Amino acid sequence: MSVKIRLQRHGSKKRPFYFIVVANSAAPRDGKFIEKLGTYNPLSVPATVRVNRERSLYWLQKGAQPTNTCRRILSFKGVLYLKHLMRGVSLGLFDETTAMEKFEKWNGEHEEVVAKREETHRKHKQEKRHAESANSVRLVEEKQAARAASDLPTEAEAAADADGDAPEAAATEEAAAE
Repeated sequence: MSVKIRLQRHGSKKRPFYFIVVANSAAPRDGKFIEKLGTYNPLSVPATVRVNRERSLYWLQKGAQPTNTCRRILSFKGVLYLKHLMRGVSLGLFDETTAMEKFEKWNGEHEEVVAKREETHRKHKQEKRHAESANSVRLVEEKQAARAASDLPTEAEAAADADGDAPEAAATEEAAAE
């Protein structure tokens, strides 16, 4: 029996949500599985991933083959690095405490990088929102200025009105004199 670590799709149409599961490779994608290892939500920003590291490591050591996407997820969460370190322990290159220290060091650095990336994304999103609101305010001001300019008579119209008023005033004075 060949065992795979793969994604099992849930969620509604165009709103995917995945379970990370261990399943027989012959089982259907959304069908029977052996164990649920975690969840993956690609719609949240950043994508939300929850994985049980111990059980994932157990299945990897037993020979379960992750799919490409699951391999990326497990790598991101450090499970594959932990497997690499445990292999070094089994070969006698270093002891388990050293392996866990290395993993904790890597995990701390990784968490800082992820937090920095999230902060950058949050700032970019805020700047974009601010730029969009400033742009909409500018457009409203331009429209108001255009309306005000169209309501005010231009110099040529004002001169024509002034010339047009003078003959009428003279005609009115002549009519009054008669």
